[in-house]
Amino acid sequence: MHELQFLILTVIVLALLFDFINGFHDTANAIATSVSTRAIKPAHAIIMAAVLNFLGAIYSTGVAKTIGGDIVASAEMVDEHIIIAALMGSIIWNLFTWYVAMPSSSSHALVGGIIGAVLVSTGSTGLNFIGIGKIVLSLIASPLLAIFSGFIVMTVLFLLFGQFAPSALNGRFKKMQILSAAAMAFSHGSNDAQKSMGIITLALLSGGYLSSFEVPDYVKFLCAAAMACGTALGGWRIIRTIGGKIFKLEPISGFAADLNSSIVIFSATLLHLPVSTTHVVSGSIMGVGTAKRIRAVRWGVAQQMLVAWVLTIPCTAVMGALAYQIVLWIF
Repeated sequence: MHELQFLILTVIVLALLFDFINGFHDTANAIATSVSTRAIKPAHAIIMAAVLNFLGAIYSTGVAKTIGGDIVASAEMVDEHIIIAALMGSIIWNLFTWYVAMPSSSSHALVGGIIGAVLVSTGSTGLNFIGIGKIVLSLIASPLLAIFSGFIVMTVLFLLFGQFAPSALNGRFKKMQILSAAAMAFSHGSNDAQKSMGIITLALLSGGYLSSFEVPDYVKFLCAAAMACGTALGGWRIIRTIGGKIFKLEPISGFAADLNSSIVIFSATLLHLPVSTTHVVSGSIMGVGTAKRIRAVRWGVAQQMLVAWVLTIPCTAVMGALAYQIVLWIF
C-alpha cells in the first residue's frame, strides 16, 4: 500500500512538472506575436498569459477525459510504472526541444511517451487504436486547418483595411493584439493543462482512488497552477523562433494569427480534442504570411519545425519504452 501511494505521488509530481515545463515551453504560443510587434511589454505579456492560462485550465475537463481514456484500452491495463515512464519520456523531449529553441508539441510528446511505455509493458493489446487514431488525426488536421483559416482571416483583413495607411493600422491593431493574445492564452490553458489532468486522473483510477474517470477539483487546481507558474517564467528561446523567424509580423498580421489560433484551439477544446497549440500557432503564422505573399514565409525554418513535429511521437515512444525499463529497475 505504501509503495502504491509513493508511485501515485510520483505520478502527480511528474505530471505537474510536465505541466510546468509545458507552461514555459509553450508561453511563446500565447505571447510571441504580441511581443515581437511590441504591442505589449514582455513582462506584462507573461503575467497576462499566466493568469489567463490558469483560468482557461479550469474551464473544462473534456480534453482530460480524451487523453486519459482514449489512448489506453482500459485503466486496469495501465499501472503507475507505465505512467511514470510516459511522463519521463515526454519531459526529456520537451526540455531538449526547448534547449535547442525548436517549437515542438507537448501533446505529441505525451501521446508518444504513453504509447511507447504501454507497448513495451503490456503490448499492443493495451492500446486503444481507435482512440489514438482520433487523437493523431486532430493533431495532424489542426495545423493544416490553422494554415487555411489563417490565410482566409488575413485576406479578409486586407480587403477591409488595405486602403488605410500602415502607420494608422499599426497603432490600432497593437491595441487589438492585446485582446487577441489574451484570447490565445485562455484557449491555450483550456486545452494544454487538461492533458496532465487526464494523466493524474488515470493514475488515481488505476490505483483505486477513484471509481470513475471524473477529474477531481484539486487536480484541476494543481494542474492549472503548475501551468500558470511555468508560463510566468517564460520561454524566450522559442518566442524568438515563433515571433520572428517564420514570418516578419506586423500588428495586423499578429492580430490575425492570434485570433485565428484562439478560435481553432478553443473549438478543439469544445469538441474534447487535444491539439498542439505550438502547431496551431505556427500554422496560423504561416497562413497569415502566405496571404501577404508566399515568399514572405521563411519556409526553411518551417521545414525544420516540421521535421521536429514528425519525429516527436516516434522519439518519445522510444524514450517512454526505455524509461519504463529504468522505472522497473528503480522501483
